[in-house]
Amino acid sequence: MSYTAWILLTAALVGLSCGMIGVLLILRRMAMMADAISHTVLLGIVVAFLVTRELSGYHMLIGAVIAGLLTSVLIQWLQSRGVQGEASIGVVFTTLFAVGVILIATQVGNAHLDVKHALMGEITFVPWTTVHLPWIGDIPEATLILAAVLLIVVIAIIAFYKEWKITSFDPALAASLGIPVIVMHYAFMSLLSITTVAAFDAVGAIMVVAMLITPAAAAYLWTDRLSVMFGLSGGFGVGSAVAGYYIASWLDTSISGSMAFATGIVFLLSFLMSPKHGLISRYVTVPARSKATSER
Repeated sequence: MSYTAWILLTAALVGLSCGMIGVLLILRRMAMMADAISHTVLLGIVVAFLVTRELSGYHMLIGAVIAGLLTSVLIQWLQSRGVQGEASIGVVFTTLFAVGVILIATQVGNAHLDVKHALMGEITFVPWTTVHLPWIGDIPEATLILAAVLLIVVIAIIAFYKEWKITSFDPALAASLGIPVIVMHYAFMSLLSITTVAAFDAVGAIMVVAMLITPAAAAYLWTDRLSVMFGLSGGFGVGSAVAGYYIASWLDTSISGSMAFATGIVFLLSFLMSPKHGLISRYVTVPARSKATSER
């Protein structure tokens, strides 16, 4: 495959996996958790580097997942002590992210690990670090990891589809039916952390947040069926990734930033044109109803 094809495939995997996870985030009214975890995983990455002094390897993934779960646990703990949800997210997110930034500035030294790289990523570097697979050949390490994460996400969603649906829409009913709501919550936080970490190094925190929230929010405007929403959100994520790449090539600017911008365009079009919740359809439907009422 060509250099461009690997970049597009990697970005598409990010859009697909984040788009599907984002649906559950939106339905659970936890959109800001995406912002929190996508930043606090930086602390786990930095700590993993300080322990191993290596910038690549699965220890980085493990450290970041632990940081993501720690974020979720601390937020839940503050909420259980009476702190408002938004405030607890803000406190934990800014504090852990700040600790990660301080460690980078004071402890990392000359290693290629900096705040700008963490926020924006560098997807153009993805094809440079490869692994060899039998019968397949050399493929980018980030692409392999993202493909594995997507497989995990799809299997988890399909295997526990009914549980995700009930716990997302009505946790009280789920608890009364004997579904372990807390276990499902932390299982979801684990999936969110793994997905965020897998995409973090390649595309940076900004694109991760955009891909987790915006395609799912756009899909929510088009359908009320959960299965269709998963498909639409994943499709919007892939479409935004591809469109963003060509926007970046046209403007000669940041690829990740352009992909995040493309998700905003997708949401704007959905907000205007979706048949049920779209702004245009509302203006068309209301006058039509008024006219029908007056004719009666």
